[in-house]
Amino acid sequence: MDTEALTDPIRRALLKDDIMRFLMSYRFGIEEMMTKVNILKDEFHYIHAYNPIEHVSSRLKSPEGILKKAVRKGVPLTTEDIRAQIFDIAGIRVTCSFVSDIYTVRDMITGQSDVTVLEVRDYIKNPKPNGYQSLHIIVSVPVFLSDRTEHVTVEIQIRTIAMDFWASLEHKIYYKYDGAVPQTLLDELKDAADTATRLDHKMERLHAQVATLSVTQAATRDESSLDALRALPIPDGLLDAFVAAATERDDRRGQGGRGPI
Repeated sequence: MDTEALTDPIRRALLKDDIMRFLMSYRFGIEEMMTKVNILKDEFHYIHAYNPIEHVSSRLKSPEGILKKAVRKGVPLTTEDIRAQIFDIAGIRVTCSFVSDIYTVRDMITGQSDVTVLEVRDYIKNPKPNGYQSLHIIVSVPVFLSDRTEHVTVEIQIRTIAMDFWASLEHKIYYKYDGAVPQTLLDELKDAADTATRLDHKMERLHAQVATLSVTQAATRDESSLDALRALPIPDGLLDAFVAAATERDDRRGQGGRGPI
């Protein structure tokens, strides 16, 4: 972009308008995905016995953050190039209780007909060297505007509570040290990540045990309910009346040539 273009008030106004439309499309993309995830969360809350979604949040990268990343990656400073090469401008974060919930939520989101999966990065099965774990899914979602449909890229991060706590702590430490974190702290962070992983695995086992116990208790309750019904006192007169009515009905059917059922 030349100096003359930068000093041209009309060109600057047009560029500002383009940038605002660009950012607005990503905000709408976030709203579309938030609606999808919140519908799933509410459905599980009101209909099912267990909800795999603990918390949902979103963020839109700031113009300064977009510019900084574009410069760092060598992306030309046009909205078209940025849209094609930077995929984390719009972000959704879903927090789950257990690791198995992460993949359940993934399947529910990516199974929707208007969600197109562009890329999956599984840092749970393949953690980063520093210990970071999360499931990242890059999707494209349609945004229906007044005069057109735009397909907006949204990054979805799905992680457990323990993973989210660790990532939040790591971010704060890197911010405090401006990226130059002492090695001793890096080692402590890695150790904390390993501890969080062990905690997730232990909680998963406990969750499985509780789920098995719940199924057993439900079956026991059903059988107990049947026993209680069988034990209900039924007056002989009432029972005799039902037997007589059933016999009469069978006789009528027999006379009609159908025979008793």
